[in-house]
Amino acid sequence: MVPFLSLSNVELYYDHVYALKGVTLEVDEGETVALIGANGAGKTSILRAITGLKRIRSGEIHFDGRRIDELPADAVVRMGISMVPEGRRVFPYMSVKDNLLMGAFTRSDRAEVSRTLDMVLSRFPRLKERYSQAAGTMSGGEQQMLVISRALMARPRLLLLDEPSLGIAPKLVQDIARSIVAINRDEKVSVLLVEQNSRMALRISQRAYALTTGSVALSGRSADLL
Repeated sequence: MVPFLSLSNVELYYDHVYALKGVTLEVDEGETVALIGANGAGKTSILRAITGLKRIRSGEIHFDGRRIDELPADAVVRMGISMVPEGRRVFPYMSVKDNLLMGAFTRSDRAEVSRTLDMVLSRFPRLKERYSQAAGTMSGGEQQMLVISRALMARPRLLLLDEPSLGIAPKLVQDIARSIVAINRDEKVSVLLVEQNSRMALRISQRAYALTTGSVALSGRSADLL
């Protein structure tokens, strides 16, 4: 069976310094896969390579049977890949509502957009309470809920999450972890999860890759790696 997402011998450099060295990994449709490792291991670089935010030096990236490493970032989004970047990058002076609608900028089906909006607000009730509030005035955990919801507004088939637990209170980390499981299960969205919180990542994923200095050091079933 052809993997839903595959990276084959991917090399990525920042100027003359390599960030990824021969990385090969796969995500099957309907699966949650974790990428774990220390700062600088190359986890975020993998997400940037997939989304077209950073051009790879060599290797290939395929999504749903199509090569995507030569596509611009907007074309990758339109294929059904959404990324939640590290650091909760909301539009701070825009309301929660307008932040969410920004996530649907590639869609023209207003009725379906409205249904997706109802879905994310039911999944994250706190956002409904803050609906008209400026996003920048919310807590870190609430902003994290918002950026995940904004990504879901694009109706992705693959969700890339970069350190969703970073700087979040422990109780909210549990809430976000449960939400990731529910999104994968209920919305049938495949997930590639980048995390330094290895225990959380391994508990909510089926498979995992452990990176060190730009290479895959370990891979296998998450339960085994845990």
